[in-house]
Order: sequence, then C-alpha cells, then structure tokens
Amino acid sequence: MKEIEQIYHNDFGVAFHWVKDDEVLTSRVQLIFKETGFYLEPHELDEFKMLVNATCTQYDCSDCFYKQSCHKMLLKTPINEVDLAVTQKELYLIKDLMEGALFNLNLNNYINNLSSN
Repeated sequence: MKEIEQIYHNDFGVAFHWVKDDEVLTSRVQLIFKETGFYLEPHELDEFKMLVNATCTQYDCSDCFYKQSCHKMLLKTPINEVDLAVTQKELYLIKDLMEGALFNLNLNNYINNLSSN
C-alpha cells in the first residue's frame, strides 16, 4: 500500500510525495485540489506557480458584481492541453498551496544540503 509524506496543505488542497516500499519518491510532487490531481516535477510546480501568479495579476474583480463567486477565470496549467475554470477565491487558495509547497520543498533541500556538508 502506498503512503504519503505531506509537504503542505490548506483548506483547499494538499501537496505530498508518495512513499513506496519505505522510500519517499521525491522526483515528483502530487498536488490535489478541486477534485483534480497533478503529479508534477519540481520545475513544473515552479511553472504552475508562475501561471497562477500571471492569472492573479490578469484579473481585477474589484468592480465586478459577482466578486469571488464566478467561474470566469481560466487558469493555465503546466500541461498545455489542460486549463482550469476557477473562482478568484480558489485561485488564491491554489496560489497559497503552491507557495507553501515550494517553500517547504526549498527549505527541506536547504536543510538536507546543509547537513550533508
């Protein structure tokens, strides 16, 4: 049975590594939110974060009647054939999930590199 090693989570989703045969599979990150799963390499996670940031700056909902409840935002993903329709609130929760996961990955890499010296 596969287990997981959690990297980061929030109220909207989770990022983790799979554990198989007592070995943490760190080459990819499983990212799950909005009933959707992505199994990404770290550079794809960075790319996804940049796409999320670009979408955050593209839409200004301050004058919109629907504010954070519409599904008009199209979020590009690192997979060219897949885009997601998300609300503004979901977009910011995805952004938090990405930033938290990347922060923890970078922190773990830094600690592991520091301790190996």
